[in-house]
Amino acid sequence: MAQPFVLPDFYVPYPARLNPHLQAARAHTKQWARRMGMLEGSGIWEEHDLDSHDYALLCSYTHPDCDAATLSLVTDWYVWVFFFDDHFLEVFKRTQDLAGGKEYLDRLPAYMPGDLTRGMPEPANPVEAGLADLWARTVPGMSSGWRSRFAEATEHLLNESLWELTNINEGRIANPVEYIEMRRKVGGAPWSAGLVEYAARAEVPESVAGSRPLLVLRDAFSDAVHLRNDLFSYQREVEDEGENSNGVLVLEKFLGCSTQEAAEAVNDLLTSRLQQFENTALTEVPALCLEKGLNGEECAAVAAYTKGLQDWQSGGHEWHLRSSRYMNEGVRSPRPALPGVLGTSALDIRTLFGRPAAARLRTLTHVPHQHVGPSRLPDFDLPFPLSLSPHLDDARAASLAWAGRMGLLDDIWDEQLMAGFDLALCAAGLDPDATPEELELSAQWLTWGTYGDDYYPLVFGRSRDLTGAKVSTERFKKCMPVDDPAAGAAVAVSPMERALADLWARTTGPMGAEARASFRGAVDRMLDSWLWELHNQAQHRVPDPVDYIEMRRRTFGSDMTMSLARLRHEGGLPAELLRCGPVRGLENAAQDYATLLNDLFSYRKEIEVEGEVHNGVLVVQTFFDCNYQAGVSIIDDLMRGRLRQFLHVKEHELPVLAERFGLDESGRGALDAYVRELEDWLAGILHWHRSVRRYRDEDIRSGAGTPRLRGTGSAAPPSGPAAPALPGGPVGLGTSAARVAGLFIS
Repeated sequence: MAQPFVLPDFYVPYPARLNPHLQAARAHTKQWARRMGMLEGSGIWEEHDLDSHDYALLCSYTHPDCDAATLSLVTDWYVWVFFFDDHFLEVFKRTQDLAGGKEYLDRLPAYMPGDLTRGMPEPANPVEAGLADLWARTVPGMSSGWRSRFAEATEHLLNESLWELTNINEGRIANPVEYIEMRRKVGGAPWSAGLVEYAARAEVPESVAGSRPLLVLRDAFSDAVHLRNDLFSYQREVEDEGENSNGVLVLEKFLGCSTQEAAEAVNDLLTSRLQQFENTALTEVPALCLEKGLNGEECAAVAAYTKGLQDWQSGGHEWHLRSSRYMNEGVRSPRPALPGVLGTSALDIRTLFGRPAAARLRTLTHVPHQHVGPSRLPDFDLPFPLSLSPHLDDARAASLAWAGRMGLLDDIWDEQLMAGFDLALCAAGLDPDATPEELELSAQWLTWGTYGDDYYPLVFGRSRDLTGAKVSTERFKKCMPVDDPAAGAAVAVSPMERALADLWARTTGPMGAEARASFRGAVDRMLDSWLWELHNQAQHRVPDPVDYIEMRRRTFGSDMTMSLARLRHEGGLPAELLRCGPVRGLENAAQDYATLLNDLFSYRKEIEVEGEVHNGVLVVQTFFDCNYQAGVSIIDDLMRGRLRQFLHVKEHELPVLAERFGLDESGRGALDAYVRELEDWLAGILHWHRSVRRYRDEDIRSGAGTPRLRGTGSAAPPSGPAAPALPGGPVGLGTSAARVAGLFIS
């Protein structure tokens, strides 16, 4: 069968190396697979299938430095996961047995107990038998934190197979953002990252395991692994198995292009994710180790883990070139391997130049303050009606008075500028059912967050004062004590700090301790995302597309907003339901629609006036090397795709979720109310952008929407650091204004 496209030239800058214990792993894993019942009689594999796939070769390339026993155990894990994939395909995907697949998957977590003394059920099939055996052999040498992370990654890998099955049943192809997010779970690379920790004896210290740099390493690694696999497996998955979950197919449909063009675009995204990995490893990880005070042993573990992920990339590529499982005919032969050194054929100096080098160069050479002219806006076919609070006028007056009392009108804003921004109008649309007190508090959070959005890059960004920003960020966090919300006022000194302490005390005072801690975590992530923006600005680096989309949710404030909205429904809906995939997918789709909408409206303001690198249209232009109009068109298509996903989840996935959790009439009403809040959130954001003096061409040209530091005559920063602004904020009294809480406006 002819291949559907010519495989592109891959970016593989590191040599693949081969573990010397390959033959021992091959012999061991065949015996193990037979003992678990995966070969003769399984109906899935025969011995020749295992031999031709050669998972021992995969693991020998991806884990080149571990000892023989470790290599054999890791190889058994990969045999198990690929057997599971083929078993689930034959038994449930081909038959489209959604109910049977769910019952099958629900049993598997029982074979991954955090405490082995709890025992396990008797295995009923080779997948269960293999998992039980592997878990018992692996976890005794690992910490409870690793066990929890690895079990979660394994459950995601297993359970999100239902997402693939549902899409097959519906003939539905995901949009690119949804696909990347879900592929991480179902594709298994985060699970592979956990095995890197085990094989390299490099368990990530718990103090940094959840930090942005380590999560980005994991996610960039995962995306690159999956996108590479999509290129090699397109023929098998799409043409033979009828899969809809393949990145080439996703971009082919989204971009309306040929399969070959889609393959090239997937490879470009793969390259971008690898370059994001490199940037994070070299610029963020060392700073994290210093900031957290890691000792020498812990720093060595982080370095070994990073190197292990790097080894996996090159080794995985080498295996794909050789395995009979994938299409790999006609792949351009790389430069000769290093003389006499086995396993170095991936080291090809040509991969360091050409498209990869041009792509990296574009991210670092954007010319700021270009004249771009008025922002071009597509039709926003948002189907949700707008409602405005009847208390809008009172909230406007109260917000202006509060900002004056806090000192927020004495520096970069004055009363006329703030009135033109009309942030109370935004709050009134986002929270139309709020009481007067709730709307007032919501409008004040938006005032403070939007002020911060103007102040933070103006003061810290242009002066490249990352140290000052970090110091100020830590002071902000001290203004939000979890144990005693009112105590933050004693810490606050500057106007921004006093305003934050005031809002924190009034908002979180009615919350319980657990809810308050959860909200504080969301605020911390928000603050850290502002440091991420400054980090990119210091490098003058246009972000990688995936990193941008995911961090934009935080910098825009929507990540924190959704955290508070979930807290608002605590008690009315099961916590597990609010954490599950469909609800998070609904929230992320709404967030992305709003953030990209803001990027469309603010393009001229940010690119021409402010010299920004954080704008979705610019990110798309840089990645695709296209003009402004093409960038707008792609963003418009992506927004429409995210809106379709929102409606799909609402209409098809949430009813199934309600049934699964056995929601009664009250619970279903609470879930419906939450969806309506998100619809209000979107309608209110669009209305505000269309109405205020911040993005209109005449306001940008006249400077009516441009903050300026007093005494400078321009937007230049002062000589010393000043307190940064926290984007976004909490809710109304008792958290009922949660929808608006985290949003700030660029």
